[in-house]
Amino acid sequence: MATRLWKFLTTDIRDLCSTDTVDSAIATFDAIASLAETLEEEGSNIQQLVPLINRIDSLLDILNSSLFKVINSSLPFVSIATGLLKFYLETTKQKPTLEKTVALVSQAAYLESLQAILKLPVYQDLLQRDNSRVAQETTQLDKQLRRLASVEVDEKEARKAIVCFPKSKLAVEFSNVLSLRLQQASWTDTEVQHLTQRVAWNTHRHLSKAWSASGDIHLTQPAFSDWREEQERYHSIDEYLEAEIAAKPLEAVFAENFTFKDIYVPLKVKSVDKNGKLIEDAPTHILENWAIRIIHAEDKKEQVMFVQGGPGRGKSVFCRMFADWVRQHLHPVWTPVLIRLRDINTFEKNFEQTLRAAVNTDFAKNDDGWLTDQNTRYLFLLDGFDELRMEGRTTGGIEQFLKQVGSFQRNCAESSQFNHRVLITGRELALQGIERFMPPNLERVEIQPLEEGQQAQWLEKWARLTEGESPFAIGIFQDGRLPEQVQKLKQEPLLLYLMAAMHRDNELNLEKFEGTTKVEAKVLLYQKMLDWVLTKQRPQWLNQELTELQIEGLRRILAEAGLCVMQSGGEVASISAIERRLQGDDNAKMLLETAQQRLGEMPLRNALTSFYLRPGSQEGSVEFAHKSFGEFLCAERLTVHLESWSLKGGRRYQEFEVSTEQMYWEIYDLLGAAPLTPEIVEYLMQLLSESNEFSESENVVRLFKRLEQFYFLWSEGRFIDAPPGNFTQKKMWLLQKEMGLNSINIGARQIDTYAGLNIMILLLELERYSYNHDSLKEKITFYLCGDPETRNFDRRKLLRIVGYSQCCGALTFTKVMGKFFKEKYIDSAIFAGIELISPDFSSSKLNRVYFSRAYLLNANFSGADIKSTDYSGAYLNLANFRAADLTDSRFKGADLTGADFRKAKLCDTDFRGADLCCTKLEGTNLKGANVAGADLVDILWDEDTNWEGVQGLETAVNVPEALKRKLGLA
Repeated sequence: MATRLWKFLTTDIRDLCSTDTVDSAIATFDAIASLAETLEEEGSNIQQLVPLINRIDSLLDILNSSLFKVINSSLPFVSIATGLLKFYLETTKQKPTLEKTVALVSQAAYLESLQAILKLPVYQDLLQRDNSRVAQETTQLDKQLRRLASVEVDEKEARKAIVCFPKSKLAVEFSNVLSLRLQQASWTDTEVQHLTQRVAWNTHRHLSKAWSASGDIHLTQPAFSDWREEQERYHSIDEYLEAEIAAKPLEAVFAENFTFKDIYVPLKVKSVDKNGKLIEDAPTHILENWAIRIIHAEDKKEQVMFVQGGPGRGKSVFCRMFADWVRQHLHPVWTPVLIRLRDINTFEKNFEQTLRAAVNTDFAKNDDGWLTDQNTRYLFLLDGFDELRMEGRTTGGIEQFLKQVGSFQRNCAESSQFNHRVLITGRELALQGIERFMPPNLERVEIQPLEEGQQAQWLEKWARLTEGESPFAIGIFQDGRLPEQVQKLKQEPLLLYLMAAMHRDNELNLEKFEGTTKVEAKVLLYQKMLDWVLTKQRPQWLNQELTELQIEGLRRILAEAGLCVMQSGGEVASISAIERRLQGDDNAKMLLETAQQRLGEMPLRNALTSFYLRPGSQEGSVEFAHKSFGEFLCAERLTVHLESWSLKGGRRYQEFEVSTEQMYWEIYDLLGAAPLTPEIVEYLMQLLSESNEFSESENVVRLFKRLEQFYFLWSEGRFIDAPPGNFTQKKMWLLQKEMGLNSINIGARQIDTYAGLNIMILLLELERYSYNHDSLKEKITFYLCGDPETRNFDRRKLLRIVGYSQCCGALTFTKVMGKFFKEKYIDSAIFAGIELISPDFSSSKLNRVYFSRAYLLNANFSGADIKSTDYSGAYLNLANFRAADLTDSRFKGADLTGADFRKAKLCDTDFRGADLCCTKLEGTNLKGANVAGADLVDILWDEDTNWEGVQGLETAVNVPEALKRKLGLA
């Protein structure tokens, strides 16, 4: 039988005593305070209690008082509820039903929850405003409170309130009253929404306490052990939020005496389409606002939030700042859980188990039902998609992980038991080659460069924190000596900090940036940063004057750390690996001996953590505070080796300074553990171009020829097929020794593959380097399949290399090489039947290349010279051929859905039987092309499209009527 929220008390006791003593003048707050006092002192004294019970319509009447007064009074609402239950039992001689028990206890728990939430620091200003507000008309609130007394609660609703209060009828009723009360105090709609949700979701914790405190008065009661476990889980969550979430924004920025919270400026984002491309005309949003909107949107429950951005754009800092904002403003509606994906060693087949292992805290570790508890919703912030460390990384593990995340979010949207949300961050290049494996339920945005207003805001904070002058700090970045490319560097938060810090320390020499390109300026900045760190930012144990050799020793230590980080996949560096690489460096040994004397045990790790490194997530390892530092240092280390490989021998009978055998081993040792990233390659080529050794064209040619010789030997399997103890096995044994047999999933085939592909990258880059140097243009040409004019030519070589790369996982060739074919000359190669996702052939020249039956989703051929190329039967969905020369090429039977041919030259091109659905043909020259049997549905064309001499239109299907009329076919 249903019961009314409060009137069951007044109805059931009305005949037991007179109510003549009711004082209608007593204030609501005083009435409830007197009720609490009377229950404590008088117990079940009918004559004392009945007037007070009849004076109010429910305990929520107290909302008609000053909230500031209510919060600071610390009224014992749970004691009031349990006292009234006891009074009811003793007065009526009947145990209260479940409905009546819940009716009273829920009011107390809701008000206890309100007290707890409003005591949080973020509400203190609002409470002060509420306390000082002018009295307003309260007729509407009085009416709502009187109606609340008559709200009926049946057994079903009572049980729902116990199981999941936020989704119950009582939560709705109570929230309506609280919302009206807050609106009267001029709270904004957002403030009202956030507070009412937080109070409702926090009520279960207090409902559990109140339920337990009511003793044996009611019909049912949970076991004490169950209640204790529930309270321990809440306590564990509180401890996690305080230690792991609240503390993150308060960590120091590098070696500064201020925190991330002090200097942080909100980032801006734009939407990204399903193919990972930025929507240029999309509106710009504050990243935090975008995330909050998606979290609250009912129609976005299935969407995984994905935030992509380049290095130094602020992804990780956003995660720690946003996690803490959610803790302060939304918990327990959403409980933030921050996970660095680099810290996860092994990914389980079940995503829920992966989350449990990653959180590794009591509330997750000791509770099998932590994700199905309807009273707790988690917001999982998974930071650093590009830094995933997982067994099977190279065998489709990343794609599988993304599928798991997508499925998990869909299940959350469909389930009544758990409704969690997931937000992932990472570099956009991490998705290279796997776009088609991405789950369809991604809501993707890309972090935008800092605008001038954001930069000014950041510099204002910087000036205040460093006691500098803001106009001067801002003005230095508007100096005319800084070229436009350098001005762009300050659009990245990390580089803005480095420039500001070095400017403060008088280490930013503006003259050196004059006339530089963006990459030149970036390398110069990192070089200056490294010098600044080694000379000005040294730790106390290195305060003594260091010789130039000692400084070089420190630089060598850091460079080896950067190389080891790259070899481990771009996350952590094994201490043992760094120590091995330093064995032959006397300067480094001397510094480590000094460190051991002053720092005690583990001198290398302690020394490294002084230079923007910190102890790694794995035992016996370190990691860079920012990934970009490691990438630049790795490039510096590789530069030294490439220079040495280019030098001829200094003694008689010594052809090279580094012998061929030694160079081959160094290739495997340096480049056999992981693929080079575009960032490392960009830094590396710039450092080489600045090298004194590379200023001589003979050295460049010599290096190219030596690497080319390695490439052709490697492509024939000479190294991996060598006798036992060969280079691949030697490197594998070293990796297993340094990182542990189970910590790295890489064998001889993977090492051989990465070494060869990385040399391919270097050869492509050296060829590109030669384009800008007249003395090299005729001397350096990299034939992927060998020179067609020689016996070494093998047109299927590249096809075999692509197939061999599959031993490292599907699409390995695309993932590693996809961005490096830009501006490349490829002659007579066969790509028939291969799968390349988003390869970049822009501005390349492809002569007699065969892509027949190839899968080339989202390929970029813009501006390329690709005459006489065969794409018959190829899948070229969304391919970009804009402004390309495709004269006499063959697309017979190809799928060109959504392809972009704007301003392309398609003279005499064969499109017979091709699917040209939605292709863009504006400004395209189709003179003499053959479209017989092709599907032309929804093609886009304009007055500049040249249809002269086009053949086969009479057999093409879905030819637009407007085109028929234009060509006189209608």
